[in-house]
Amino acid sequence: MRRAAILLVGWLSLVAPALAVQPDEVLADPALEARARGLSAELRCMVCQNQSIDDSNADLARDLRVLVRERLTAGDTDEQVIDYVVARYGEFVLLKPRFNVRNALLWGTPALLLLVGGAFLIVSARSRKPAVNAALSADEKARLDAVLKDGG
Repeated sequence: MRRAAILLVGWLSLVAPALAVQPDEVLADPALEARARGLSAELRCMVCQNQSIDDSNADLARDLRVLVRERLTAGDTDEQVIDYVVARYGEFVLLKPRFNVRNALLWGTPALLLLVGGAFLIVSARSRKPAVNAALSADEKARLDAVLKDGG
């Protein structure tokens, strides 16, 4: 029984999320710390790229966490902190990019191309004329009737 408990605790320690925030980074004010954790969850680690700086153990992520906490302690609002980090590292640092014209073009271009391609296909199909659109002559009709009457 004891061995099973040890294995369970060991397995759970591997499954649990790694919290990268170091004790020396934590702010004394719980409200500011909660804001810092919220902002850190929105910012991408530039080294890991698919992790937030809150989850990453990279040195750059640690520097960004410290920077966020310094800005909050200095009295910046959440938006000012995000704007500062984006101005310094670019919009790629945001895990959820802001909506702007460039993003709209990025997401809208495939749909626009599908619409344009579909319209082109419809217009080209309607303008296409059948290859043979002539009526049968009297002689051809007679031969066709004879073939059909004979059964092939």
